[in-house]
Amino acid sequence: MSTLEIHDLSISFTKYSKGLRQETTQVIHNLNVSINKGEIVAVVGSSGSGKSLLAHAILGILPGNASVKGRIVYDGQELTEQRKAELRGTEIVIVPQSVKFLDPLMKIGSQVQTSVRKGNAAVAQKKIFEKYKLKPLVEKLFPFQLSGGMARRVLLSMAVVSEANVVIADEPTPGLDADVIKEAEISFRELADNGSAVMLITHDIEFALKTADKIAVFYAGTTVEVAPVSDFSGKGENLRHPYTKALWRALPQNEFIPIKGSQPLANHLPKGCPFAPRCENATLDCLKEMPEEKMLRGGMVRCLYAT
Repeated sequence: MSTLEIHDLSISFTKYSKGLRQETTQVIHNLNVSINKGEIVAVVGSSGSGKSLLAHAILGILPGNASVKGRIVYDGQELTEQRKAELRGTEIVIVPQSVKFLDPLMKIGSQVQTSVRKGNAAVAQKKIFEKYKLKPLVEKLFPFQLSGGMARRVLLSMAVVSEANVVIADEPTPGLDADVIKEAEISFRELADNGSAVMLITHDIEFALKTADKIAVFYAGTTVEVAPVSDFSGKGENLRHPYTKALWRALPQNEFIPIKGSQPLANHLPKGCPFAPRCENATLDCLKEMPEEKMLRGGMVRCLYAT
């Protein structure tokens, strides 16, 4: 049984337009992904694909105009909004993108120490600061006194010392130097090896491939493929979905071939496969309805013609 399972997750937002008319836009569609104890799953995809919304849905921190359907299961039990609030910050933690998640009125050292669940909090805080090259004086600073890179290291420190059962890292690497990124890779691996289920949400495919066990590829609000890291090799011949293959070939170290077109906006999705308008292999059938998920060669894919 997986530690965290997301089944058919759909998220919509309702807003007012001209004349006080309500408009509802669905931004995540029938999304499925799971993480086992001791496993790192990296969620990759372009901006607007729904990666951060997934994290916020798991934690129960979506805005009030959001409507959520589907099931999120943690440790065999469905996560209700009440249970999310009870577990948030203890058994399920996030490494967020923004320093706004820090308490503006509490010194940094104290904030990190409050995340420690086992052992001496002060000792744990000092050790993690040394690991991420945060000088001792940082513990006496307030969040507004941190640079962007320092803030990310502090947020990463809080998640690591928590030793939570589920750790969700939302874009943890921007603004960090190569040495700290390497330490982050090691820390996430240690968390998983100690029994945590880790989700990495990132644009950095290279970081994901070095750190994760599986890659979940998002496109236009849904998972189009979940594949073992080992499948990302060569010219992508072991990958299943046309978008994943195109993403792999577009990397500078590979063929550096750009993907034509752009990801559709949430309120202008095609009826069928969302990637069909950009896919060289699309047929009329691809435009009729969203492909169902299917298991293929040890992974998952949403494509009528994947083999």
